[in-house]
Amino acid sequence: MFEYNPEKHYPTETESRVVIRFQDCDPLRHLNNAKYFDYFFNAREDQVPKLYGLEIIDLIRTYKAAWVVYNHNISYVKPAMVGEWVRIMSRTIWHNHNTIVVEYYMTDDSKTQLKTMLWSTMRYVTLAEGKSTDHTGAVKDFLKATSGNLDYSTISIKDRVKQIEVELKK
Repeated sequence: MFEYNPEKHYPTETESRVVIRFQDCDPLRHLNNAKYFDYFFNAREDQVPKLYGLEIIDLIRTYKAAWVVYNHNISYVKPAMVGEWVRIMSRTIWHNHNTIVVEYYMTDDSKTQLKTMLWSTMRYVTLAEGKSTDHTGAVKDFLKATSGNLDYSTISIKDRVKQIEVELKK
């Protein structure tokens, strides 16, 4: 379970290095559009326990609630190719009392070229009724400690793609 320590610095971004698998690609050797989601979600699932000492399933069991996706916004910039090593970054860019937005993006291995960006919006709901509920306890602490400071309300994903591309060129 996540235990917030005000003395500790928590990174806001996770990073994984993965290879694009043959079975996940189309006949043109590009990563299949639907497979980007698997790569993004698997990378975050692998990194959150390493960085924060938190298994999300523990929060689900303790609070009897989980996040469910209700919106994806994805921009495919450059294709990821079979056998290519890529970097996948993710971070919570915004949250309120019952909703989070997680940003995922994929680059080439040297982190100089953006390939894809995804924003996933998720609502926190009870397991029993599937109704919205507020973030409380360790969930609230986790979000406070690990969320980035992107002003989500004033930027579009298109603008964010441009912003990341500029950052990668530096």
